Amino acid sequence: MTRLMNIDELADYLRLQKQTLYNWLHQKKITGIKLGGVWRFDKKEIDAWLKSRRNLSKDLKLTEKK
Repeated sequence: MTRLMNIDELADYLRLQKQTLYNWLHQKKITGIKLGGVWRFDKKEIDAWLKSRRNLSKDLKLTEKK
């Protein structure tokens, strides 16, 4: 079964303010689903997003070194 986190749990997980997450949702930097008026986030999708950001960061560092 998919693990869904609410905004508070995600903020704790990422060590960010909830407002940052709401801003990112508005800017479409992260995705979530709204169930009953409450945002929910798939932990597997968040982990994949973090991994892709890490890979992007590595690619940028390699490009800067050239």
